[in-house]
Amino acid sequence: MATETFKLNNEFECYECDGPMTTEVTMEKDEMIKLHQMMFAIRRMEIACDNLYKQRQIRGFCHLYDGQEAVQVGLEAATNADDHYVLGYRCHGAQLTRDVFVSGISYLESLKRIIAEQVGKKSGCSKGKGGSMHLYNEPAHFYGGNGIVGAQIPIGAGLAYGIKYKGEPGCALSLYGDGAANQGQFYEAMNMAALWKLPFIAVCENNNFAMGTSIDRHTTMGQYYKRGQYVAGIRVDGMDLLAVKEATAYAKDYVTSGKGPMVLEFMTYRYHGHSMSDPGITYRTRDEVTAVRKTRDPIDLNKTRLLESGFMTKEELKEMEKEMRNWVQEAIDFSLADEEATYDQMFSDIYTDEGYKWDNKTRTVELCNSYVH
Repeated sequence: MATETFKLNNEFECYECDGPMTTEVTMEKDEMIKLHQMMFAIRRMEIACDNLYKQRQIRGFCHLYDGQEAVQVGLEAATNADDHYVLGYRCHGAQLTRDVFVSGISYLESLKRIIAEQVGKKSGCSKGKGGSMHLYNEPAHFYGGNGIVGAQIPIGAGLAYGIKYKGEPGCALSLYGDGAANQGQFYEAMNMAALWKLPFIAVCENNNFAMGTSIDRHTTMGQYYKRGQYVAGIRVDGMDLLAVKEATAYAKDYVTSGKGPMVLEFMTYRYHGHSMSDPGITYRTRDEVTAVRKTRDPIDLNKTRLLESGFMTKEELKEMEKEMRNWVQEAIDFSLADEEATYDQMFSDIYTDEGYKWDNKTRTVELCNSYVH
């Protein structure tokens, strides 16, 4: 199997731990190609979601992930089916990686599940009821997105407690932004996780702006990897896929060896604003966004590594990209043609002492004596 050693863009900044202690990573050809394909898939999917929202096919909220692909893909490269994920509402990329890498679902079928969910169709991964913010894959230990800022952090600590209590392998990871790092529940969850030495990784995706406010204006101490105070932490270049992978592997080994939780802070940059209602250029300039695209883009960095190592040719890369674009378009066509989630789904997956039944003719809800499931 062909391998190549790649130099990382930056060194790790560590707090209360030694960190990976390396400046380079050796990778196999097949894995590098696999990870690159996933990053490109997320990018194309998010661009498609942007267009669908503007066409009013996606309603409600929609939070995109383009620019941050190296974080989710790098995390997934160092974890497996034993590990549990819970996120905030920016969860499209995590759904795709968990579907494909853990559940073994094809790219095309996963894209259908994700896009159908966002446009409110019955084939969606949450039956069309969750929309953009509430994707889900419980068999793959992916507990979806959460609409409350920071709520996923104590949930992740709870998942880690469950892993330890049941003596299971693996760890739990909660992903949150730099804005959510200021939430009080972060400190409460980290205190308990440290006290009980839970296998928990708190993952801060720091894109420098909490919604639309720069970190200089919303936080006194912006070194989020030190925020746990009594918890070890590492700051990582979140635009470098291999740095993310290496740091995550170290963190997983650390938290699963009984040393307690860890904070990983990934310095990343999102091209879209906070949500589709935010153009993303009122608090930063177009020139700033363009400069990051040209000099730090995670997909371009990985593409350069693939070409310079001889792992792929330009023609092979173009063919891969063409195939992914076709799959995304096929998923869009399928989702738009799919049936809408029906009214009775409003009362499914709800457990109560009394059941409810939707009457489509009278468009009313009837009380019945059976549990709804």
